[in-house]
Amino acid sequence: MTTNVNIAVIGCGYWGPNLIRNFNNATNCTLKTLCDANQKRLDAMKALYPQTQTVLDYQQVLNDQDIQAVVIALPVHLHYPIAKAALEIGKHVLVEKPMTSSVEQSKELVALAKQKNLTLMVGHTFIYSAPVRTIKEIVKSGELGDLIYMSSRRLNLGLFQKDINVTWDLAPHDLAIMLYILGSDAESVNCTGVDAAKISEKIEAITSLSVKFKNGVFANIQSSWLDPNKVREMTFVGTKKMLVFNDVEQFEKIKIYDKGIDVPDAGYSTFADFVFAYRNGDMYSPSLKMVEPLKLEAQHFIDCILSGQTPETSGEDGLKVVQILEASSSSLQQHGAQIVLQN
Repeated sequence: MTTNVNIAVIGCGYWGPNLIRNFNNATNCTLKTLCDANQKRLDAMKALYPQTQTVLDYQQVLNDQDIQAVVIALPVHLHYPIAKAALEIGKHVLVEKPMTSSVEQSKELVALAKQKNLTLMVGHTFIYSAPVRTIKEIVKSGELGDLIYMSSRRLNLGLFQKDINVTWDLAPHDLAIMLYILGSDAESVNCTGVDAAKISEKIEAITSLSVKFKNGVFANIQSSWLDPNKVREMTFVGTKKMLVFNDVEQFEKIKIYDKGIDVPDAGYSTFADFVFAYRNGDMYSPSLKMVEPLKLEAQHFIDCILSGQTPETSGEDGLKVVQILEASSSSLQQHGAQIVLQN
């Protein structure tokens, strides 16, 4: 039985070095090969990890029989062909978000991994974070009551992408979190947005995405590459309480508010009764034991390979996110029309 996994990371750009660092420190794992088409990036990584082989061509990774798993941190349009090639020759795959550029591609990868009995995992890193796991526990406990709606704002200045719009770039984080916390699939999608012609013509830099889930919860996600401030905020509104997750906050990332509307059983007949119906109670912030989510994600990938268990961010989970993203693109093309998902 295999007790150690030889890993190759393909892509040493923006996110790749973070993955490389964590896989280098993971247990039951050997970081065997790093791959990138840019020699300067490889030289920088070689200086940090001199024991690790570097190659310019990903085919060298695929042809290496000693490599059991590949980690793909490349532009989205390259996810599918490389992940497919790796799975076809029997290598486990961790691919960054979003998993692919289309639902059809995602379904093919999921089916292929199942056929080959291989681990296919998607880099929805927030699922491994302490705040998101705590929010799931709070929602499951019923402290917020029944969830009514969720909202998210993920805004910043750049980084502009050339092959995907801002929804495909930023919203996968929020969608993965919402799907994880709700445990309910999406039912329909609406999306509107605008491009910034002088910067990213024909690629939307600002979007508003609305999602209705099958359990009746409604969500709105604002994404922008053109905001002066970095904002990473999610709000969960229940029938009893409300919760705000502010990932930019250093300490109190989660705040729970005892706020709501308590309508008297007999209604109200005076303004005083009307004002009294609004509840504005205490706020508290639960303590969190912070561990780098990517560290947990990397170790989870290795553990799933060795044990055969299904990852918490599986190919099926990646497919659900891509289904919403693809529907958002259809909605944008139809000027914000409602798109019903075909599950």
